[in-house]
Amino acid sequence: MANLKELRSRITSVSSTMQITSAMKMVSAAKLNRAQNAIEDMRPYAEKLTELLQSLSASLENDTNSPYSDQRDVNSVLIVAISSNRGLAGAFNTNIVKRVRSLATETYAGKEVKILNIGKKAGDVLNKSHDAVGNHNEIYDDLTYEVVAEIAEELMTQFKSHTFDKIELVYNSFKNAATQIVTTEQFLPIKPASQKEEGNLSSDYIFEPNKEEIVEELIPKSLKIQLFKAIRDSVASEHGARMTAMHKATDNATELRDDLKLSYNKARQASITNEILEIVAGAEALADS
Repeated sequence: MANLKELRSRITSVSSTMQITSAMKMVSAAKLNRAQNAIEDMRPYAEKLTELLQSLSASLENDTNSPYSDQRDVNSVLIVAISSNRGLAGAFNTNIVKRVRSLATETYAGKEVKILNIGKKAGDVLNKSHDAVGNHNEIYDDLTYEVVAEIAEELMTQFKSHTFDKIELVYNSFKNAATQIVTTEQFLPIKPASQKEEGNLSSDYIFEPNKEEIVEELIPKSLKIQLFKAIRDSVASEHGARMTAMHKATDNATELRDDLKLSYNKARQASITNEILEIVAGAEALADS
């Protein structure tokens, strides 16, 4: 059994760890509340705009050549891996790495696959085994629509110039604090709407002045919103994952501390018993003499 000094040291260490994880949990909970409100407010707008974009692109396929809906043979693929700059978030970043590797080695096996990292943690791992074209880790220092819009414009330019035939987003979609869903979302080319959706478009929307002029403004804006939503989703998921991980860590530390205290009390009790026995034995020896 460990001695009393060692047990006291371990109890102090575990208690300090428990205080840190508990504080991190509270910080993540506060950040999660803001991030959750932001993504829940943004999601309906982004989804409706994407729906309109897909339907509009489908209706233009036979009338004009939209560069962002160019469905061509896929020889080169860019995967945008959206993770975080910080760890201690459970499997949040690990799941992104696994999904990107699966896409690169299985789904797009035989294709030219490159990685664009948004987030340091996944990038540190993926850069060692895959061809990375850069990173935008600095985006989390000041996450605004304007900053994300610049990245989206770069991606659109690369697609139009045929640098890449397809661009995929991989990120954690926020469901709740305990659940984050790893999502693969096609960014470019724009997926055409189904025939049913396309038929609804003509009856639901009136275009003024015309579709061709509207698409020049709507499609780039929708793509920027799509990327911004994905990053916002990832931020909310990160805080949820970290809060959950720190909650579990605090519970584990509490359990370990209680076990160590029990061991300490047993060892202290045994030590006191031994001292009493030694005193009694000494007293008996003096009496006999």
